[in-house]
Amino acid sequence: MKTPSEKSACGLPSHVVIDLAKTTVQHTDAEWRAKLTPMQYRVARQQGTEPPFQNVFWDHHEDGVYFSVCSETPLFDSRDKFESGTGWPSFTKPIEPAFVGETVDSSHGMRRVEVHSNVDGAHLGHVFPDGPRAQGGLRYCINSASLRFMPRAEYEAWVAKKQGGAGKPVGKK
Repeated sequence: MKTPSEKSACGLPSHVVIDLAKTTVQHTDAEWRAKLTPMQYRVARQQGTEPPFQNVFWDHHEDGVYFSVCSETPLFDSRDKFESGTGWPSFTKPIEPAFVGETVDSSHGMRRVEVHSNVDGAHLGHVFPDGPRAQGGLRYCINSASLRFMPRAEYEAWVAKKQGGAGKPVGKK
């Protein structure tokens, strides 16, 4: 387990170029600044990283779904969250693979895979191949500043409203 003063590959900002022309939720830079807190803007829009062990969701255990802070896009289910010891929320998979894009990030002298929201272009964090083997072996190391949380009952009501009262939760088969 890393101590709060150690830098991990998660703790370094990303320098990949995300093709925002493909996103469906778009705002001007001024609109993003007005919509987000300074930390959310720095992380989600400028590909920054928040401090480990000092963010909202690293030790959060409530049942529900994590959405992009930049749109109404469900990204990760709390049932897929696990304790990685890194100081950031870690998940084994996205709630819906189509919502999360991946781009190779070769900055800082290493090769990492940056993850972002395909819907709004928000930088989320990185994915690493050192997650729990029984769940596929991936660790989505995600910045809390890129997420907002919705409790399970509220999420199920949100899904029912979005689907006209019928259907399954987004990303579930």
